Amino acid sequence: MTSGNTQSIGLVWPSASARSRLRPLGSAQVDITGGFWADWLRRNRERTIPYGFEQLRRAGNLDNLRAAGGQGGDYRAASDTGGLTFAFVDSDVYKWLEAVGWELGRTSDTGYDDSKLRTAADEAIGLIAAAQRPDGYINTYVQLRRGGEPYGDLQWGHEFYCAGHLIQAAVAWHRALGDDRLLAIATRAADHIDRTFGPNGKSGVDGHPVVEMALVELARVTGEDRYLTLAAHLLDRRGHGLLGSGRFGSGYWQDHATVREASTVAGHVVRQLYLDSGAVDVAVETGDDALLASVVRRWHDLTRTRTYLTGGMGSRHLDEAFGDPFELPPDRAYAETCAAIAGVMLAWRLLLATGEPKYADAVERAMYNGVLAGISLTGDQFSYVNPLQRRTHRAPEPHADGGRAPWFPCACCPPNLMRTLSSWPQYLATADGAGVQLHQYADSTVRAEVAGGPVELAIRTEYPWDGRVIIHIGQTPDQPWALTLRIPSWCRSASLSDPDGNREVPAGESQVTIERQWTAGDTAVLELDLLVRVTEPDPRVDAVRGCVAVERGPLVYCVESADLPPAVELEDLRWDPARLPVPGKRADLGAVVGVTVPALHREATVDATLTVDAVPYYAWGNRDAGGMRVWLPRAR
Repeated sequence: MTSGNTQSIGLVWPSASARSRLRPLGSAQVDITGGFWADWLRRNRERTIPYGFEQLRRAGNLDNLRAAGGQGGDYRAASDTGGLTFAFVDSDVYKWLEAVGWELGRTSDTGYDDSKLRTAADEAIGLIAAAQRPDGYINTYVQLRRGGEPYGDLQWGHEFYCAGHLIQAAVAWHRALGDDRLLAIATRAADHIDRTFGPNGKSGVDGHPVVEMALVELARVTGEDRYLTLAAHLLDRRGHGLLGSGRFGSGYWQDHATVREASTVAGHVVRQLYLDSGAVDVAVETGDDALLASVVRRWHDLTRTRTYLTGGMGSRHLDEAFGDPFELPPDRAYAETCAAIAGVMLAWRLLLATGEPKYADAVERAMYNGVLAGISLTGDQFSYVNPLQRRTHRAPEPHADGGRAPWFPCACCPPNLMRTLSSWPQYLATADGAGVQLHQYADSTVRAEVAGGPVELAIRTEYPWDGRVIIHIGQTPDQPWALTLRIPSWCRSASLSDPDGNREVPAGESQVTIERQWTAGDTAVLELDLLVRVTEPDPRVDAVRGCVAVERGPLVYCVESADLPPAVELEDLRWDPARLPVPGKRADLGAVVGVTVPALHREATVDATLTVDAVPYYAWGNRDAGGMRVWLPRAR
């Protein structure tokens, strides 16, 4: 069924009464029109999403739904290292559908031929509808492998998790397209959970959070407060030992301490970040400042002590978990692609809740580095883990060798990338009654409502390769409003010109605001310093003490074996502090701006000088399977 809803609404949409500092813009209010991000979005639409559907067909995800709908067959999925069959492969279909929903909504007015994508999505939606039981329950693993009895393994069953991704897909289709076929299915699935585990039901939580933030969006879509109540109830139940210790201890699924009391992040990275995303959603809707403060406390600990330079998170391979404070080995980094995406999701919610630009900084760092590294420049090869060093000579290791693969038995990351890229324009800007705030810079058009009426901005920039951002005022009300521009934390100097003149932005400012009576045709120009930066690690990170890394703008750089002379191995290089790195354009790897790195290497008994071309970290591994490193040892 179709609701006829045509309001432009985005993936995170606080209610009118929510205690949220900033208001997001809807999926139709921001268009990326060219440049760096337009290339990524076009590749996602034309290559990655269609490719994903074929992989879901080949892997059996669609056949599982077909079998659960009575069309014959058995459950198909691989097993994890502990011998447990993956019970959550339905979620990959739901994430793919979420990507399609945002994508179809984003491109509906562009003339793009979306008929094949719509046909594929219709097939998937039809299979889901047929697989759902009359009581609302849907989970193909349980229906085909566990005799149909729900919720028999809350530790590893991922039933709430799958339902959460179904809800998120349904919200995307409702908000972007006004199509409520998935919403009808998702609502019945949520009702089944509510009847069973609501305030008057059984006591239990899912081992993998995600349903909490999904339920909040469902409450926002339907106006049914009981879904918000259920989300809050599930959050409050965690931390009381309901999941037990399992293979990795109760901290693995954040059941060692309550959400309000836990002072630091713990356990499986994606689980923690999804849990805290749901906590922020509940906090802003209920006005629970203490709950929000608990998430902010954990975020501060996370970004200070457990986040890689790339925005990646997670240093433990065994349980895909955070390590100890400052345990950030580059070669053993797990830094799962899904974890970087989850970090973006949480940072975005914290930005909306608090208005603090540091969260937009975190979104930028993760997207340009930790997230984009998870997908090849061709759009059909993916990384599960994202190390900051890959040795020239290395032992093979599942998921950890650093090379990209066409798909994974545990395929959570590829469709997660698809939905993130499809919804990326929604992260660029926000608005409130006072004006418009630009958080990320891309060639784009932004439309918003301020207190005086509609505003339309045309942003032109070659960011991240160039630091000039030009904002043209296309439409404006006849009363003053404020345009706020983020000054990235990496920027050492910035200047601004507008109709009132030219001025330097004071050092240390995280944003600059121009409040005036604008006129259609006015222009503001922000100039951001994009000098190459040589970054030293926190001395408490033992694994890279004495090393340096190279950054330029929002990009982290790395050196690859592919750019070394034949006789030089990556492990022989040392940073030469007597010379400076310099940027330079490269024709390969998508016409990137590279950085020439000064290095020394040992020849016989003497050190020889060498210059090496470093590439953006996100672009590594697209040429050969050689070595790579972000941190270079400094020559003494």
